[in-house]
Amino acid sequence: MSGDLLVPETKVLAVASHVGTQTPCFASGHSSQVMSRLSTGECYEYDSVTMMLGRAFSLWLRHVGNSMAVFVMQALGCEVAALNTVHYSNHLGYRQAKGTETAAGEISELYSGLKQSYLVDFDVMLSGYAPGAAAVDAVGAIARDLKLKASTKPGSFFWTSANKLLLTVLVLDPVMGDEGRLYVNEDVIPAYKSLLRDADLILPNQFEAEVLSDVKITSVSDLTDAVAKLHKIHRIPHIIVTSVRFGPNSSIISVVGSSSCTDGSPRLFKVDIPALDCFFSGTGDMFAALTVVRLREAVFEKGLFGTASWRSPDSVDALDLPLARATEKVLGSMHKILEKTQLARDMEVEKMSGPQGALEKDSEKKLHLRKTKAAEVRLVRNLPDLIEPEVKFRAQALSKTKE
Repeated sequence: MSGDLLVPETKVLAVASHVGTQTPCFASGHSSQVMSRLSTGECYEYDSVTMMLGRAFSLWLRHVGNSMAVFVMQALGCEVAALNTVHYSNHLGYRQAKGTETAAGEISELYSGLKQSYLVDFDVMLSGYAPGAAAVDAVGAIARDLKLKASTKPGSFFWTSANKLLLTVLVLDPVMGDEGRLYVNEDVIPAYKSLLRDADLILPNQFEAEVLSDVKITSVSDLTDAVAKLHKIHRIPHIIVTSVRFGPNSSIISVVGSSSCTDGSPRLFKVDIPALDCFFSGTGDMFAALTVVRLREAVFEKGLFGTASWRSPDSVDALDLPLARATEKVLGSMHKILEKTQLARDMEVEKMSGPQGALEKDSEKKLHLRKTKAAEVRLVRNLPDLIEPEVKFRAQALSKTKE
């Protein structure tokens, strides 16, 4: 993506949580369930790579949630508006935070304010964490309103290719849990499931894919069944299941994607990447934001902007899908930036130890806080890797049949 930006002009609404003091907050109330789970250390992986309606944390000088997603999308040429669903002092990788939630009514009111000023000409909606079922419903109402607005444009809206296309693509990131446990109340699950039919692309992690499909995923065969079920029952055009690992000691992480055919059958591909021995926060937000940009770029190159949900013709092979090409670029950027982050983290941890072994003298809690801070993603310093990804990991075909 050298020289001119390849991504066409894109306006994104990011509806998600906000962390830090960098931008104004529109929030009230306390996240009691999250805070109680933070105190036990259970809720430590809020930012694993997940589904795409887009969360939004913003941490001063750190990059998680909207701080991550907004920066990534703006760096690659998108105009982004953020609507915050929570306001926390820091991201939840620290296992402690203070802050407030945005009530469902306030979420709706903020969108209403944008709407009354004619500021809702968004091309993409990226949304994710919402603090409870009522907030999920409010986010869903926004998404449905944007899709209705797009579908009723006069002049055969979806087929307009000569003019700027205002197609709204809903990217759904449910942010429900990971590693076999929920981050949210169980009443949120039906609320998220009710949004699936309106989403054009979802990005669940392995655990969330199980919850949404009701298929326990322990093998490639199970995973293909889950994806096929989500396509067929919920009619989701595009799916990427992130952070797939079969076995706790696997040295490979797989990202599995599919764009459905018109009959709902999947076109499956996977991209394997080596696992890094480091815990990062914000990777899900980076993945979601990069996918928005790279998919829009790939769709533009294929001339699919006039097609509902940017769906490729059935004749297109899985490895030639815009979703596959986009995933390769996304992972090229992410792996390089995270490799550099890991190196910087290791150097910082080594400095902490010092000649007197100061690190070992820290309490367990303080040690965790220091190591978490050391592992914050080095995004701004590695902007070239964001803009000019080295594509090393290629999509491979994945059988639709049981092994």
